[in-house]
Amino acid sequence: QVQLVESGGGLVQAGGSLRLSCAASGRTFSSYAMGWFRQAPGKERECVAAMAWSGGDTYYADSVKGRFTISRDNAPNTVYLQMNSLKPEDTAVYYCAFAAGYTPAQAPALMSPGAMDYWGKGALVTVSS
Repeated sequence: QVQLVESGGGLVQAGGSLRLSCAASGRTFSSYAMGWFRQAPGKERECVAAMAWSGGDTYYADSVKGRFTISRDNAPNTVYLQMNSLKPEDTAVYYCAFAAGYTPAQAPALMSPGAMDYWGKGALVTVSS
């Protein structure tokens, strides 16, 4: 069973930076894709960044392009979301998610919550103005 555990959330002032980590275990992830999603109160869950574990293209929501960066390390199996120039509207619970059996043909749908098979419990990020 895939287990995902997020860490690194917290309170930061506008303009500051945070790095979220997602420790993944339970599988070999070479054929997986992963994404970072967020959900603010009263809003739908949205993908902010996604990529394939094997590398290649990365995908970002327009609202975070140029500010957020998704990356991963093999040892240990960890996915990161580096968040710079944070804004109050970035305040949300951030979730790490993985999709099994990913192929590049699925890229157009990768940023949809429905594309993901496994989810972490989330990490709260609060950006104060």
